[in-house]
Amino acid sequence: MTAHTPPTPPFRDPLLPFAKRVDDLLSRLTPDERIKALHQFTPAVGRLGVAAFRTGQEALHGVAWMGPATVFPQAVGLGATWNPGLVRRVGEAVSREARAMRARDERVGLNVWAPTVNLLRHPLWGRNEEGYSEDPRLTSAIATAYTRGLRGDHPLYWRTAPVLKHWLAHNNETDRDTTSSSVRPRVLHEYDLRAFRDTVEAGAVAGVMPAYNLVNGRPNHVSPYLREQLRTWTDEELLVCSDAGAPSNLVDSEHYFDTHEEAVAASLRAGVDSFTDHGTDSSVIVGRLESALRKGLLTEADIDTAVRRQLSVRFRLGEFDQDPPAEEHAFDTPEHRALAQEAAEQAVVLLKNDGLLPLAPASTRIAVVGLLADECKLDWYSGALLHRSTPLEGLYERFGAERVEFAEGVDRVLLRTSAGTFLHVPPAPDTPDAAPGAEGALDPALLAGRTDLAPLTAGPDGTELALVDWGEGLLTLRAPDGRYLSVAEDGYLRASADQPGGWIVRETFRLEPHGDGHLLRHMGTGRHVLVAADGVKVAAPDTADEPGPEAFGEVFGEVSGEVFGLIVTEHGEETVARAAARADAVVVVAGNDPHINGRETEDRTTLRLPAQQELLLRAARAANENTVLALVSSSPYAVDPTDLPAVLWTAHGGQAAGTALARVLAGDVSPAGRLPQTWYADDADLPGLLDYDVIGSRQTYLYFEGTPLFPFGHGLSYAAFAYGGLTARVGPEAVRVSFTVTHTGAVPADEVAQLYTRAVDPSVPRPRRELVAHRRLTLAPGETAEAAFDVPLSAFAFWDVAVGRWRVEPGRYELLAGASSADVRQRTVLTLGGEPGVPRPVLERGLDAADFDEQSGTEIVDRTRESGDAVTPVAGKPGELLFRRCDFGSGVTEVTVEVSGGGTVELSLDGGPVLATLSPQAPTSGPYDYVTLGASVDGVHGVQDLRLGLRGPLRLARVGFLPG
Repeated sequence: MTAHTPPTPPFRDPLLPFAKRVDDLLSRLTPDERIKALHQFTPAVGRLGVAAFRTGQEALHGVAWMGPATVFPQAVGLGATWNPGLVRRVGEAVSREARAMRARDERVGLNVWAPTVNLLRHPLWGRNEEGYSEDPRLTSAIATAYTRGLRGDHPLYWRTAPVLKHWLAHNNETDRDTTSSSVRPRVLHEYDLRAFRDTVEAGAVAGVMPAYNLVNGRPNHVSPYLREQLRTWTDEELLVCSDAGAPSNLVDSEHYFDTHEEAVAASLRAGVDSFTDHGTDSSVIVGRLESALRKGLLTEADIDTAVRRQLSVRFRLGEFDQDPPAEEHAFDTPEHRALAQEAAEQAVVLLKNDGLLPLAPASTRIAVVGLLADECKLDWYSGALLHRSTPLEGLYERFGAERVEFAEGVDRVLLRTSAGTFLHVPPAPDTPDAAPGAEGALDPALLAGRTDLAPLTAGPDGTELALVDWGEGLLTLRAPDGRYLSVAEDGYLRASADQPGGWIVRETFRLEPHGDGHLLRHMGTGRHVLVAADGVKVAAPDTADEPGPEAFGEVFGEVSGEVFGLIVTEHGEETVARAAARADAVVVVAGNDPHINGRETEDRTTLRLPAQQELLLRAARAANENTVLALVSSSPYAVDPTDLPAVLWTAHGGQAAGTALARVLAGDVSPAGRLPQTWYADDADLPGLLDYDVIGSRQTYLYFEGTPLFPFGHGLSYAAFAYGGLTARVGPEAVRVSFTVTHTGAVPADEVAQLYTRAVDPSVPRPRRELVAHRRLTLAPGETAEAAFDVPLSAFAFWDVAVGRWRVEPGRYELLAGASSADVRQRTVLTLGGEPGVPRPVLERGLDAADFDEQSGTEIVDRTRESGDAVTPVAGKPGELLFRRCDFGSGVTEVTVEVSGGGTVELSLDGGPVLATLSPQAPTSGPYDYVTLGASVDGVHGVQDLRLGLRGPLRLARVGFLPG
């Protein structure tokens, strides 16, 4: 008898549409299996032959956290290339490496959490390195290119499935899980949503990740915009993955819900499909979801909707079909190495050049100095390096080691104990250290410090340490063999780290004056360092009521730190000055360590260059006027370039950073990177970190009215270019704009042609200029290229709060073509018909409080937990709302307000006396318990500006008017 072969289930049939296959597989899953699929780590279903699945593989500028991989420039560096074509190729390389790495390690995921499309609104944001630009269109252009590369070109199957981070209005790490971004409708639509929308509509996005913060008083993980906005932009099933731990935050830190069952149910109903919480342990989230289902807080249909979205992604990844072809598995290929170098070269921005650059490789003696001169820094979302090139190594290679002198500029110190002994670093074994992260980790925050090395001791022979001052009192200490002092779980100090890093950085210290010496505080534990008989370690908690970090469970008994004498054996600025004096030119490499003074969980506090690095820069310049400042950083700095003949900036450029910088300095490559965000001259130019109103606070190049240090789009070249022939022709759907760019220099070079627009006589505040198109051109000397763009008419629109939709205002618009937002070479004016504005029809529609034209002293908050906005005064201050051009018709006799809490609403016509005062007799029982109040008014008719004064802890949701 022949055994019967069971029929192939429909979900395994590649000839069926994905939707039918998803439905079939979903129908075969039990209710228990469906709920378990909602956690980040979805278990296998053995009876169906369905493998385990996890959401989330970090891949911001290369595959991260899973061991060695090609490391490309940081995202802000990719943004500085202004080259979507290049960035798409980077995305393709990253996705191929993800496939190749997964083939040998099934922990590597294909649902990649990248790119980050949060706009770089504020340069002190700790995660500035993760975004592309302060401009929505440039951000979406680069993000779309990267997602298309990550997705791949197959018409049906995706190489990886990219998820955009972090939805929405997220630019602060300070109290990031409890702060609320107050985002008025115009800013929401014209700024924060735009980068997400354009990227999603391009069709290569698998989902989004909500951010930790709140927007308008409501956590992003229960945002109604997921349903009202995101899911309307595409017909694809988008997978919304929570950020790590954020579902628990809804109760634990935000206190937005009373129970975790309510929180997970509200998140699921709002549109969160996958819960990233409690690491690999899915039992907690699954238990909460099961309890919520039993209590009727959600339905099986809610669960099925979320599971269907996850399955849709898995089918698109080809999980249930044959493996992708071999060419999809490419890892560390010569092409990828060349691409990493090309990207690093294109990311270099020449900020100033008085003729010093390029340097002549055949005759120039160079001093390369600074804390980053021999560093190739990684960030939290980098993979481990396969290849490494520092600026020093790049200059050695390009100019010859005999022509290059190096001085790091660190102080060399001995630490003397109160007993007269010195800290001593025991010799390390000869076995090579593994690079941090080389073993790969699904959560590198859990990687432990090394405990296999002997701890530091104290004795008569001290070890000279390199004291690296990173600013604001934070320093690292490095042994002569290059290992950094670090503290592991057992509390002992060891020279054990290749670089500072980790979720909690274990390699940073602070010297605190104490008597005739200093206490040495370890910043990762917050404890002082002491010397014990068995080695040097950190002190135990001071009292039983003051527990230390979880890792430090043992109590050592000592409660006070050692008082150290600091003996400086060599001053860093002196070594820099000596090297600079012997050179023809000096390259000072300054900037940041991406794990210190600005990173995820930690915002920067200033734009200023750290004092020690400023000291080194001035020492070099005093010794040699031919000083080049090369800033290598994740964020802008406010530096004074007045007496510097040349300044460059590049983000941390990945594995080929040093080679790329050296080739630019030598003139092998003409720099053509452009600033993706405004570089401000001073901290005083910045708005508050939590002020998200880019319009009202005049933020970013779009609205900033001051003089920047370097403007958005700025970047110089070793060549010169002429612009001409700007023309514009208005069509029914778009404006056809073209102009020419002619290379008038002597060396082949790229030029980034930029096109901006400006409303000439707007009725509301509009951008001073706004990028609508750009193109990076490669030109030979004497060559002319045409830059032609079809600019959609929608690019000239603004969000009209009077009618609640986009509107192109009729009138004149200026088109500006040039090399930056400030360097305009050609301009012309066109007239658009558009749609005339109308007064607010307040008799028919009333006024939603958040639809104001102007405000002061207020913030937008949640009207209910589910949806809607209200406005409240900032605590302790009076608030004002202004609504322009309200049409009261022939007159109104009564005004009504919907309010909660307690306080007063005062109504007046702009410039006039108070016409009505409305206040509840007693505060309402809660912030979501609204009452409607009414008052009679006289003399309100015609088109008038309306002003509302808000006093006290009151929420105003809506204003209505009754005609006379």
